[in-house]
Amino acid sequence: MQDKKNSSEIETEDQNSFENKELNIKEALVPVILLMAMLAYNIFFVEDQEWLGGYTNQFILLIAGGIAALIGFFNKVTLKIMLLEIYINIKSVFIPIMILFLVGALAGTWLVSGVIPAMVYYGLQVLSPTIFLPACVLIAAIISIATGSSWTTSATVGIALIGIGEALGIPLGMVAGAVISGAYFGDKMSPLSDTTNLAPAMAGTDIFTHIRYMAITTIPTITITLIVFTSISLTIKTTGDTDVSNLLNSIDETFNITPWLFLVPMAVIALILTKTKPLIALGIGVLLAAIFAVVFQPEILNSLSSSSINALLNSIFVDTEIITSNEKLNELFSAGGMKGMLWTIFLIISAMVFGGTMDAIGALARITRVLLSLATTVFGLFASTVFSCIGLNVIASDQYLAIVIPGKMFKEAFEDKGLAPENLSRTLEDGGTVTSVLIPWNTCGAYQSGVLGVGVDEYFTYAIFNWLSPFTTLLFAALRIKIKMLKA
Repeated sequence: MQDKKNSSEIETEDQNSFENKELNIKEALVPVILLMAMLAYNIFFVEDQEWLGGYTNQFILLIAGGIAALIGFFNKVTLKIMLLEIYINIKSVFIPIMILFLVGALAGTWLVSGVIPAMVYYGLQVLSPTIFLPACVLIAAIISIATGSSWTTSATVGIALIGIGEALGIPLGMVAGAVISGAYFGDKMSPLSDTTNLAPAMAGTDIFTHIRYMAITTIPTITITLIVFTSISLTIKTTGDTDVSNLLNSIDETFNITPWLFLVPMAVIALILTKTKPLIALGIGVLLAAIFAVVFQPEILNSLSSSSINALLNSIFVDTEIITSNEKLNELFSAGGMKGMLWTIFLIISAMVFGGTMDAIGALARITRVLLSLATTVFGLFASTVFSCIGLNVIASDQYLAIVIPGKMFKEAFEDKGLAPENLSRTLEDGGTVTSVLIPWNTCGAYQSGVLGVGVDEYFTYAIFNWLSPFTTLLFAALRIKIKMLKA
């Protein structure tokens, strides 16, 4: 604990926000400004993005964390407090990191077992290029509503849709943007979602009131998203119409394609729907895929290694590449296993080091309180909440902190303006939950880009639902549309 003379602590379960009264806003912003400057320099002026082994952004986050620590020392924050907060932050992402490792194993085993090739094979015959992108939005939305998890959606149907889109010749940024838009719509509207439960808890309302009130801004946003993707699908040039038969033949020649392979993803989805823990569900998915690989793809395993067990272990832990007669499929039918997730995991850990240090020195609380002081009108209050959520997604690199801290900070302000708590809970979701995936070093942005194999810079523009949501909530606030007041 910090010295009570210098700081106070606001706690919500495992999420902490420290207010250091000796820290001023200029000092709080120094690590953020330097982080933005270093990242911008690396993106726009460094030609060789593979220097430092391709881990440049991770090292930049660690450097920014070091700068924040120096400011903390100057303001009488001890090393023990900073290390404790970093530990809490890293501990909070332990399960997501384990999930990422399993997703890497899942991708490898689903490849050698023929599950992903089967999804691509049948998907190419069902999903026409003219409806593919809006179909991605709808499919991802349905799965995400059912599971309450955008992460699970991307790790299952998302991977398959990316494969189909690549085979059709559709830019992967578009496909990833469509998948993410649908996944986050479903995540946001599902009563099974953790963030959908967390936001009303912070604001002081119940989950079903929260979901009903969210629909006011969320339904128009997803409708616009579908219209845009439908327009893109009708005008985009693809190679699907001419190349599909060749692609199908290449897949059929390489793999033993059968509908029985769909039992593996169906089993995983069924486990998730029955509220089985993700680690268990994904672990069973890896095990089933390994069994199906031995049963249905013995020739593939023999071509990869002299031993089927070695081939399966390689698919779980390291790179796997299956060569077909079609060059386009060769890139598609490759997976990095758990090893392929290391870049993303290091990014998440680096982000947690930076976010934990910023929290420990009181910078997060200081920046949020300055935003709160600017909220003199109803619209200003909504705008301050949205920008606080987005800012915390950038600074703290964690969507939960982007909900918890503004929720605690702005709750009393919403009450003082006579606003019902669901106004705050909806704004927390519109500003915090959905924008997290747009930040490359945020845990959500790192996860989605790692799982889908598409960089945030590639899908950012096409994650229409995600960047449109905060604009929609601000528009409704500015026009005073459906702004519910507290009952007298």
